[in-house]
Amino acid sequence: MDFPEPPVDIAAALAWGRLRVDPMEARLLLRHVLQCPLSRLVARPEQPLEAKAWADYRALIERREAGEPVAYLVGGREFYGREFMVSASVLIPRPDTELLVELVIAHCGEGRRVKLLDLGTGSGVLAITLALELDEAEVTAVDRSREALWVAMANAARLGASVSFVESDWFASLGEERFDIIVANPPYIASGDPHLQQGDLRFEPRSALAAGPAGLDDLASIVAAAPARLERGGWLFVEHGYDQALAVRGLLTDAGFAGIASWKDLAGIERVSGGRWLGRG
Repeated sequence: MDFPEPPVDIAAALAWGRLRVDPMEARLLLRHVLQCPLSRLVARPEQPLEAKAWADYRALIERREAGEPVAYLVGGREFYGREFMVSASVLIPRPDTELLVELVIAHCGEGRRVKLLDLGTGSGVLAITLALELDEAEVTAVDRSREALWVAMANAARLGASVSFVESDWFASLGEERFDIIVANPPYIASGDPHLQQGDLRFEPRSALAAGPAGLDDLASIVAAAPARLERGGWLFVEHGYDQALAVRGLLTDAGFAGIASWKDLAGIERVSGGRWLGRG
C-alpha cells in the first residue's frame, strides 16, 4: 500500500485514510491516535504528524480495512450516553440493547428498592447503566468469561457504579438468591448463520453470539431456570433475534410466566420479550 511521504500533516493523513475506509471512521481513528477533539482536526489541518502517530494511524487504517471493528480499534463504544471500554473478549454494545434499560426502568417504579440480575454481562453495559440510573437498585452481574468480567469491573470502577460481579455459567454460582428483575442479552444467533462470517461478527467472541442450531439454546435455558430465581411478581426480560419473538414468547408461556409481551426496537423489530413470574397456580 502506498503511503504519503513524510512529513505528513493532518489533512494528508485524513485524505489517505478516507480512500480506504469510511470517512467518519478515518477521522475517528485519527482523533484516537492524536487523543484530540474534532475541533483540532478542523482548525489545524496543516499540523504535521509525528512519525509514531503517522505509523500508528496507518496501522489502524489497515486493520479497519481488513474488517476489524472500530470499537476494538479504539477500545470503546458509547452506550446510553456513557463511554464503555471494550476488548475482543466482549461483544460490542449495540443501540438496540438500550431497550432493555428502558424496560427495566419502566417496570421498577420510582424510588422502589429492587434486586437486579444481569446474565452474561459482557462489558457490563446493562448492569452498570442500571446501577447508575436506578439509585435504589442492588445490581448483580454474572458472566462465564473471566476476561469479560475484568472488562466489566474496569468499566464499573471508571464510571463509579456499584455492581457485584460473579463468575458464573448463568445461575450456577448464585446459590438460592432471588431477584426482582432479571435481564439477559444472551447468545441468540444460529450456529450455522452465515452472518457470523461477515462484518464485525467475525471478530467478536463466538461464545457470546451463537447458541445452537436455531439460536435458542441459551434463551431456553435462561427462561426455564428463571422462575426459581425470581421473587413472586418479578420480571424477566431477554433480548433475542429479529425473528425469534414468537418462539421466546412460547418459552415464557411453557415456563409459566404471565403478562408475556414483546417490545420493538428503534427499527420496529420485536427485539425484547419478557414476562412476570406470579408463581405456579
